Amino acid sequence: MTPRRIAVLGATGSIGGSALDVIARHPERYRASVLSAHRNVNALAVLCARFRPELAIITDPALEGALARRLAALEVNCTVAAGPAALEQAAAGTLCDTVLAAVVGAAGLNSTLAAARSGKRLLLANKESAVCAGALLHAALQEGGGALLPVDSEHNALFQCLPGGRPPDLAAAGVRRLILTASGGPFRGRTRGELGHVTPAQACAHPNWVMGRKISVDSATLMNKGLEVIEAHVLFGAPVASIDVLVHPQSLVHALVEYVDGAVLAELGHPDMRTALAQALAWPERTSSGVPFLDLAARGKLEFERPDTATFRCLDLAFQALAAGGDAPAILNASNEIAVEAFLAGSLPFLAIADLIETVLNALPAEPVRDVGSLIHRDLTARAKARAMLARMCC
Repeated sequence: MTPRRIAVLGATGSIGGSALDVIARHPERYRASVLSAHRNVNALAVLCARFRPELAIITDPALEGALARRLAALEVNCTVAAGPAALEQAAAGTLCDTVLAAVVGAAGLNSTLAAARSGKRLLLANKESAVCAGALLHAALQEGGGALLPVDSEHNALFQCLPGGRPPDLAAAGVRRLILTASGGPFRGRTRGELGHVTPAQACAHPNWVMGRKISVDSATLMNKGLEVIEAHVLFGAPVASIDVLVHPQSLVHALVEYVDGAVLAELGHPDMRTALAQALAWPERTSSGVPFLDLAARGKLEFERPDTATFRCLDLAFQALAAGGDAPAILNASNEIAVEAFLAGSLPFLAIADLIETVLNALPAEPVRDVGSLIHRDLTARAKARAMLARMCC
């Protein structure tokens, strides 16, 4: 068996680390041929020393020399590249046949599209690529002819519960609803009055998942689930009215598909990204992930409840952006990134995250998505608007 050559873009993040754990368990099946990080030179160099890729990329160009020196000190012989363009070239190049798109935020858009246009097996963990540029992603996939496999736990669960993974017509396949589950985050059950003074450390203390700080805050506000609703629409062609969200605090049921005959199929497993990554890496086969097997009797019970969108307003804002269409989801995503950044820096209260996002959405009505250039322009416009409004809110 010739090993798959995998570019792990975002190798030092939580998803990249989980993917590399799965890759290391199956050296006969997989090889990490490209590794990238944004600024964490030392962590990337350590990974390169372990996995010996052919190419290491640091996306902050100012750190290229530091990475080269660190790799030399570790006696790692691989090519070093830097900058966002290097990510795109690697995603489209001959050093890999599979790309894990795990770069956080809108910064991962161009490399994801490059992988899709090049016909690679695209393991999509960068939800912003689907949220912000769904139409462009579909066009790139059609051009390249490659396979897209979602590795967000919820979308991977939907993929496993749908006939053929991504049927071209959900209605024709008998699908009535796609149901995403949310843990509820660290503040489930809290009222607005109890959330006025929560800290970044409290928001990042997720009860079930080990994640980065930004996505942890998104989970606490339910924005993460809102972005996943938009992603489900893009990936599976589901109408807005046929996508639902349930809070499931145990995080064992990751998603459900309801069919017109009354059947509901669910995918269950421990809250560990390695399950989804192993499924996507091996598809259509199965292989071990290192995740323990699920003992339902030991867990005892599964609970479900409706989300509290009066307290956690970001979920409703995402549904509104999806209904507005065009680049409204990109505006939503950009303003959310600025709001979360401000919250983590201590300059914006937790409850004001939704307020800032709503203000930006109202100030920038949706426009059609024409190309990457216009989308990036609108992304930058939304960020500038969010920063200006943030300055007024914090005065």
